[in-house]
Amino acid sequence: MTPPASTSLSTHVLDAEAGRPRVGVPVRLERDGSVLAEGVTDDDGRLRFAEGVAPGVHRLVFEVDTPFYPEITIAFRVTGEQGHLHVPVLLSPFAFTTYRGS
Repeated sequence: MTPPASTSLSTHVLDAEAGRPRVGVPVRLERDGSVLAEGVTDDDGRLRFAEGVAPGVHRLVFEVDTPFYPEITIAFRVTGEQGHLHVPVLLSPFAFTTYRGS
């Protein structure tokens, strides 16, 4: 039997108010209430998870600590057909947006 396909995952946090990457944001990758991986955004606001991600519904939890949002949780689905998923966050003190990046 062939094992399920694995997908690589990265994220990027951009601070819209400051006009630069958000450095040092703790990020957790979760599935079914378990933490699969965690890390901190680098000097370019990026974080790449070392391990592949199996198919299913996952969550990225960003500890952003803005005046309004202590954290942001983004749920997304991995189908196993994607070679790589990139989940960027554009952050401001009272709003955020995300999309499926490339």
